[in-house]
Amino acid sequence: MRFVHISDLHLGKKIYEHSMIMEQRNALNQVLDVIDERKPDGLFISGDIYDKPVPPVEALDIFDDFLRQLQSRQIKVFIISGNHDSAERIAFGADIFVSENIFISKPYDGNIQSVKMEDEYGVLKVHLIPFIKPAYVRRYIEDVDVQDYNSALKTVVNHMDINKEERNVVLVHQFITGAERSQSEESFLGGLDNVEYDVFNKFDYVALGHIHKPQPMGRQTVRYCGAPIKYALDEVNQTKSITLVEIRDKGNVNIETIPFRPIHDMRKISGTYMELTNRENYKNTRVDDYMHIVLTDEEDVPDALRKLRVIYPNILKLDYDNKRTRQNMSVATMAAVERKSPMEYINELYILQNNDGMSDRQRKIIEDMLEEI
Repeated sequence: MRFVHISDLHLGKKIYEHSMIMEQRNALNQVLDVIDERKPDGLFISGDIYDKPVPPVEALDIFDDFLRQLQSRQIKVFIISGNHDSAERIAFGADIFVSENIFISKPYDGNIQSVKMEDEYGVLKVHLIPFIKPAYVRRYIEDVDVQDYNSALKTVVNHMDINKEERNVVLVHQFITGAERSQSEESFLGGLDNVEYDVFNKFDYVALGHIHKPQPMGRQTVRYCGAPIKYALDEVNQTKSITLVEIRDKGNVNIETIPFRPIHDMRKISGTYMELTNRENYKNTRVDDYMHIVLTDEEDVPDALRKLRVIYPNILKLDYDNKRTRQNMSVATMAAVERKSPMEYINELYILQNNDGMSDRQRKIIEDMLEEI
């Protein structure tokens, strides 16, 4: 069987207040082109459909149109919610969509949905694990000690009905230990959200979402397909791609990637104002790409942003890199570290782990410990 694997669409997302709707529509159209050309049996969408739990109307319209296009192509579509999605809203109408071969994860209730498929090699099951927090698991499974994300996911997998003789695929939206992150992803304190890749050893292919850079984790068949678009300035050197997965007999999995072709790429350029406005330096450059421009002039250029946009219309950010800014950055970094107290850091960590703040008694215990230290 053949599948297309995508994730982290973040429909409705803006970068420095610049709407990415046009780029997102273009990316989804390219997914449809690949489906028309390769004729896969299914499409995996591994979470973060939208950028916010309550997405804007234009984001809903784009995804609605995408689903209608997929339905007309008569392939199976598998969707899970991510940490940016509302699991309840994503699952609206899920039971109705099943009749159209669109399978959407429901909020975690102690059970994981599975879809059975068959081909000449036998049974293949696709399992849909929505974004999981430890609190979700503790609510429904009481006989195990769930302390962190790793133990939460291990508990979820151990309570699933998995036949190891069959081929099993799972959609997951979590942070796997060692994955290379970017600025556009939510970060957690102290690696709290880490999940070890071997938690998913029972599966022949793990369709990961959450991390925006395409990359395998531990083994080639545990894979982040990455986001279809560059959503942060530190992603300028990444190649975004569509992942194609072919699963034959048990243990025989082939992976291929097809690069996305953005309407406007994202790039970083630096130099003095005179260098960047010299036609000889930009005449062979796609000046309408999304730009992060770094001026290296020692003195600020008056009205630089407006002037540069005459040449580079899609500037996302303008920075200076000179003696003054490097000194200010050093001072600002030290000040940021000093602004928070140890108690504030501990309270943030507790909230991330337990979805709630500490009680007065717990806070008193921590305060006493800090005082003793």
